[in-house]
Amino acid sequence: MLIDNFGRKVTNLRVVLTKRCNLKCFYCHKEGENSCGSEIPAERVIEIVKAFYDLGIKKLKFTGGEPLLRKDLFDILCNLPKFEEVSMTTNGVLLEDAAAELKECGLDRVNVSLDTLDEDKFLRITGQRGLRKVLSGIEEACNVDLTPLKINMVVMKNINDNEIDNLLAYSNSLNKKEIKTILQLIELLPYGELKKYYIDISEIEKRYENIAYKILIRSMHHRKQYWTSRGIIEFVKPIDNTEFCLNCNRIRLTSDGNIKLCLLSDEIVKLDGLHGKDLKDAIKRAVMLRRPKFATLKSFL
Repeated sequence: MLIDNFGRKVTNLRVVLTKRCNLKCFYCHKEGENSCGSEIPAERVIEIVKAFYDLGIKKLKFTGGEPLLRKDLFDILCNLPKFEEVSMTTNGVLLEDAAAELKECGLDRVNVSLDTLDEDKFLRITGQRGLRKVLSGIEEACNVDLTPLKINMVVMKNINDNEIDNLLAYSNSLNKKEIKTILQLIELLPYGELKKYYIDISEIEKRYENIAYKILIRSMHHRKQYWTSRGIIEFVKPIDNTEFCLNCNRIRLTSDGNIKLCLLSDEIVKLDGLHGKDLKDAIKRAVMLRRPKFATLKSFL
């Protein structure tokens, strides 16, 4: 098992398969990759992922960019060890045609980015038209049981902050005899020009807490999930959130095959040319270098 210097167990690996994307969302943080080398080959992805698995990683998530732009994605999925869960984040544009094969290749579920149900707002946020394709992709993913599917909504002031109830209603409409979808509200990272769109989602969370008939607390980040008669909604609030960092169990692999310690950190541990024991030793070193962004040593005492 991988445990860092703060006693945090590292059980989840997030792998950036590509920086390429077919949308241009203006708020995209590009997984914190300001610069990187060439895209990691499929064989190297599998090698590194297997090393993490051997060291105790339980859950694997592929992200991007847009992972479905990788033509070798299905080959990667078909050659993975048996994790407790393999999931993927996607913008959903290409999901409808790929969903069945993703399921066949061992993918368990998907997160789909969807910030609005309004076509004009979709164009403003993503730079492209394609809302219908995303909705069709979500529905097909539910049909083939890539679930529980999480709809990722980044909340932005004066853009989509008035659509939360509508998106929750849409999410809940896909839950028939069983839970298929969860709306996940994500706090915008307020850097640079994005500050004018930032909303502290704490007050929104309180609103749903007051109407919830059940509240679940996830081990990762101690995120709270509220079960309401209107649907299930979860909150991702990293900014100035010590609890979020105290309960972080995630580490990241960049699109060029190195370890990134935190989304909000520039610290990288190089894996170039490392294999076998040397690769695993580098992974262990990286885990010990992890530092909580919004928590101090005192917070752990």
